[in-house]
Amino acid sequence: MSEFAFFALATLIKCVIVVAFFATLAGLATYAERKVLAYFQRRIGPDMVGPFGLIQLVADMIKLFTKEDIIPYNSQKIIFAIAPLLSAICAFVSLAAIPMLPEFTLFGHIIQPLISDINVALLFVIGTSGLCFYAVFLGGLSSNNKWSILGAARGLVAIISYESVGALALIAIVMLVGSFSLVDINNYQNDGILSWLIFKQPLAFILFIIALFIETNRTPLCLTENDAEIVAGYGTEYSGLRWGMFFIGEYASMIAGAILISLLFLGGFNSFWIIPGWIMMILKSVFIFFWYFWARAAFPQLRPDQVMRMCYLILIPLAVLNLLITALAVLL
Repeated sequence: MSEFAFFALATLIKCVIVVAFFATLAGLATYAERKVLAYFQRRIGPDMVGPFGLIQLVADMIKLFTKEDIIPYNSQKIIFAIAPLLSAICAFVSLAAIPMLPEFTLFGHIIQPLISDINVALLFVIGTSGLCFYAVFLGGLSSNNKWSILGAARGLVAIISYESVGALALIAIVMLVGSFSLVDINNYQNDGILSWLIFKQPLAFILFIIALFIETNRTPLCLTENDAEIVAGYGTEYSGLRWGMFFIGEYASMIAGAILISLLFLGGFNSFWIIPGWIMMILKSVFIFFWYFWARAAFPQLRPDQVMRMCYLILIPLAVLNLLITALAVLL
């Protein structure tokens, strides 16, 4: 087999694995979230369908596939139908440039566990994952429902504001490493735990975590969905498989965010002591992913004015200050 044929086949297989694996993980994440929240709230969680309630995922999947698909009267039908697809597609596309494991050799060929190794991978990932939210905005705007429009509009304002916080935090990382490549950022941290960027950029780590919670619509910073204020927000009029596509896109973005934080701040897939790099990557990503559930169970939902005030009066000034300090450190 020629090099080009092997490359094309390997890329195709990677694409299929990413879509199938992360779509499955999104379903498993719902089970994990229910169990974790139940533990925090002294409940049992899913336990009736199958061992430990694991078959509940199959029941939910059957429900999503068979539930009646309703398109509201006077809605923008084409946009209403496309928005869920856009959410899932953008989430999976963002995974194309994220290196998830160390490279290995197969049949005499070096395999990189990422679909495309581009030298501006960080920009690509942030850009494509940011587009996921515009699917939420379009879905809410096209629903002909006041709660959907309110949720979409509130979320759009928040994501535009907090993207500035996340971008300023990442610029500090790029200034230290000197590259937008996620592989280069990972390799920069291969000199042991003290070389991890969380110790060199602790403020950037905190700022990026907060921005990520906004981008992935997670409590306590989610403004698009709030039962006490706007019912289900942008998803009020969605049902069945269309709602499921939003759901898959959101959880795929959460998983991508956990992997990205591991790469940017926690040493990536570099080995630690006797622990292989691929195991370290899985452990760190799972730990970061757990934070989504922990925060949802532990903190109350913030009001929109509190979220926006925190952004403009606290986080953006801190991000600019961190950027200036990093620039001085690099120059000196």
